Amino acid sequence: MQSPFPGMNPYLENPELWSEVHSRLIVAIADNLSDHLSEEYRVAIEKRTYFSSGDERLLVGIPDVSVVGRQPEQNQPPATLPFLVKPITVTVPIAEEVQERYLEIREVGTGSVITAIEVLSLKNKQTGEGRQAYERRRNQVLASLTHLVEIDLLCGGQPLPVFGFR
Repeated sequence: MQSPFPGMNPYLENPELWSEVHSRLIVAIADNLSDHLSEEYRVAIEKRTYFSSGDERLLVGIPDVSVVGRQPEQNQPPATLPFLVKPITVTVPIAEEVQERYLEIREVGTGSVITAIEVLSLKNKQTGEGRQAYERRRNQVLASLTHLVEIDLLCGGQPLPVFGFR
């Protein structure tokens, strides 16, 4: 059966697959650019790190110990002690360290960043810390003399704001 999405594979948007696709794409772009840049420039693979505490990463556990305020009576068998409490399953949010890679083309002589290249990830396009971290970085680049190239291969998520696109 022919893909209903010519030119793309929507199954790559699965979070379990996208991280690997993103990493491989960053390296492939860096390798290709390095072959075509003059000796005055170099490509650097950089990373942005932040902690995500969204609902997508949860730990479900059972408490090891329950604390109660009264003591058991001496004559009761252990199986029928009224103070025993059954464990309660709980959900505890765990912050996850996220590392996102991006490219910078730098001038060799000065180290100045000429162009930043971002391959957008699912976290960049969904509300939460990933989008906030990326928007901070994006705004810093746009406020500088550095060129910004955004590559968005994902259908999902909220697109980042742009003007003049038709």
